[in-house]
Amino acid sequence: MNLFGQTIEDLHRLCADNGLPKFAAKQIADWLYNKRVLNIDQMTNLSLKARAQLAVSCAVGRRHFAGCMVSTDGTKKYLFPLEGEKYVETVFIPDKERGTVCVSSQVGCKMGCKFCVTGKQGFHGHLSVADILNQIAGIDEADQITNIVFMGMGEPFDNYDNVLKATQILTSEWGFAMSPRRITVSTVGVLPRIRDFIEQSQCHLAISLHSSYGNERASIMPIQNAYAHSEIVRLLRKYDWSGQRRLSFEYIVFKGMNDDLLHAKKLAQLLHGLPCRVNLIRFHASPGTPFASSDEKTMENFRNCLNDNGIVCTIRASRGEDIMAACGLLAGKRVGS
Repeated sequence: MNLFGQTIEDLHRLCADNGLPKFAAKQIADWLYNKRVLNIDQMTNLSLKARAQLAVSCAVGRRHFAGCMVSTDGTKKYLFPLEGEKYVETVFIPDKERGTVCVSSQVGCKMGCKFCVTGKQGFHGHLSVADILNQIAGIDEADQITNIVFMGMGEPFDNYDNVLKATQILTSEWGFAMSPRRITVSTVGVLPRIRDFIEQSQCHLAISLHSSYGNERASIMPIQNAYAHSEIVRLLRKYDWSGQRRLSFEYIVFKGMNDDLLHAKKLAQLLHGLPCRVNLIRFHASPGTPFASSDEKTMENFRNCLNDNGIVCTIRASRGEDIMAACGLLAGKRVGS
C-alpha cells in the first residue's frame, strides 16, 4: 500500500489496523505532504517499531521523474513513469512570482477531441491519487509552485474520484495546505461530474468550449453529443459565481473556423449574465491535424468583441511549444520513442 495519496481518514484507519495511536496519522501526513519524505525510515518521530511495522505492508510510493525538457521560454516538461511501463507528462510554467504546474489525470484520454495530441493516443489508464500528487511534489520546482491546473493529459472528470481526493489532500491543513483558489480543474464538459465538483469542491472550474455552435463543437469534441454545451451553461447558471471562486471557459481559436466576430457574438450571447471569463488559446499545430492557428489581430478582435459585450476575455500566453509542452501537445512518450 502506498502512503502517499492517503487522506487523514485513510491514515487513521491504517494506524488503528496497526495498533498505532490515533495521533500518528497526523504525524505520517506531515511527513508525506509537508516534509515530503521518500521512505518510511525518515519518519523519525515514529518509533522504530512503528516504522518497521508500517514498512511490512506500506511504502511511501513516490516516483522520480524519468526525463525533463526545458523550453527557450523557461517552461519545463517532466516525464513521470507509471506502472506497466507507461508515462505521463507534467509541465511547470514559471512567470515572475508565479509558478504554475499543469498536471495530468490519465494516460491518454477517452474524449477524442480532434485537435488534441493526447486524445489521438486513446485511453491507457487512470492515474492514482499518488500519481497525480507526485507530479506536484516530484518536480525540481516543487517549492516554487503557487498555482495548479488540471489541464494536462486526460479528462479529470473521467477520473473524478482520484482527482477530487487529490484536491482534498492539496487543500487540507494536514495535507499540502494550499488555498483552493490556487487550483483550477478543467473539463470538456462531463455534466454529472460538473455538478458533483461544484458541490464537493471549492477549487476553480474551467470548461473547454471551443465553439458556441452545437454542430460545430460536436465535429471537434464528441462529448457534445452526450452533454450539450447549452445544458452545461444552464447548469452553471444555477450556482453562485459572484464570490472568489472562478468560472472560466477555454476557447482554442482555429483559423477560418471559430475565429470570426459572428462566433464571438454568439459566445457572448451564450454566456450573457454569467459571471465568468473566457481564455482564448492559440492552436498549437501537430502532425496530421487539419487545423491552423488564427493570427494575432484576429484573436485581438475576438477578445475585444467579447469584452465590449460584457464578457471578460484574455488571450493566454503560449508557453513551451518548442518542447511540445503547450496546450494540447502532451503525449507522454520518452524522447526518441
